[in-house]
Amino acid sequence: MTQVFLTVAKLIADKEASLQTGPFGTQLRASDYVEQGIPVINVRNIGFGTIRDGDLEYLGEAMAEKLHQHRLKINDIVFGRKGAVERHVLIDKNAEGWIQGSDCLRLRIDSSRVNNKYLSYYFTTSAHKDWMQALCSFGATMSSLNQDIVKRINFPLPPIKVQEKIAAILSTYDDLIENNQRRIVLLEKMAEEIYREWFVRMRFPGYELSKFEKGIPEGWEVSSLGAIANFNMGQSPSSEFYNETGNGLPFNQGVGTYGDRFPKKATFCSVSGRNAKQGDILFSVRAPVGRLNIADCEMIIGRGLAALSHKKKLNSYLFYLLKTVFSDEDIIGNGSIFNSVGKDELNRFPILQPLELLEKKFDDIASKIDEQISTLIRANENLKKTRDMLLPRLISGKLSVESLDIQFPPSMQEAA
Repeated sequence: MTQVFLTVAKLIADKEASLQTGPFGTQLRASDYVEQGIPVINVRNIGFGTIRDGDLEYLGEAMAEKLHQHRLKINDIVFGRKGAVERHVLIDKNAEGWIQGSDCLRLRIDSSRVNNKYLSYYFTTSAHKDWMQALCSFGATMSSLNQDIVKRINFPLPPIKVQEKIAAILSTYDDLIENNQRRIVLLEKMAEEIYREWFVRMRFPGYELSKFEKGIPEGWEVSSLGAIANFNMGQSPSSEFYNETGNGLPFNQGVGTYGDRFPKKATFCSVSGRNAKQGDILFSVRAPVGRLNIADCEMIIGRGLAALSHKKKLNSYLFYLLKTVFSDEDIIGNGSIFNSVGKDELNRFPILQPLELLEKKFDDIASKIDEQISTLIRANENLKKTRDMLLPRLISGKLSVESLDIQFPPSMQEAA
């Protein structure tokens, strides 16, 4: 069956959609931001359908009210105007009432012909992202989006029931991924809290019977990171040996290739180099210093990373020690413009070393938690692969859903 298409311009002409640019610089200044209040979605907060909420800025209620025309509603779609034209956010109930930032464009659709969740999924297809990049990058050093380009967006328009079914299928995967992600966060917090309880607050098992001298339990000692950890400092091979075809080992240069816990495998290197072994802790030695990932296979590391391992194979203990000590960015940076740390500084970095029995006891608990986290991460990777494989087939109509009886997942029931 031939696909039907619809443009955003047609929706606007039929008064079923509207576009709104963000507030001008005279309306919203840097001095207007406050520490807490109504969140503002700026271009850095725009993901692929979802909000990146790690670096939000806020406005007071009075200032937000002045910008009432930029208040966001459920199912609004927000685009970044510069440098993020292939990304967008679909506003859900959690972001209702937030403010659209100056560097954003808002598309508001109120049409019985279009399911906004379906449209959001269409915006994540490679075909759409490539189209946006091509149009927005023409003759410019930085891709830039404007209303005219948004109006030219031409998307497949199957019957509304089909749109809803497609959105329901894909949302089921996203709901499972989100649920697993919440479990990962809880497990990480659990392990971190146990570490802090035992080794920071000193309420370890049996602490009531321990003797303390100058705040340190008997048998503990002030030591150095080098006393418990092995280090392998990265060194970058020549870029002529880099490839994206899987030739050689995965190559990771720094935090730019980090994942939530395991690094991405986008680049490979066809010559030998400084390697991290499976299970080694990857430690960023350039700004931001002290960010962590774990090598899930043997890989080559560049000069932005060091691979650390515990001398007695207590890597889960070492991981949460580092995660606690280096909670502040660049904590041992050398003060230069691009903060960095060398092997000698890492070796000398002071730590409080507890009894080995406690280290092993904690590692036994934390390693089991880490196994659960790894299982959930792998499950999410598989869910994402399946979702991304289904996405273009569903949108293109190659995989028909018309005859399927599909129940809406909880997230779509809440949005309805």
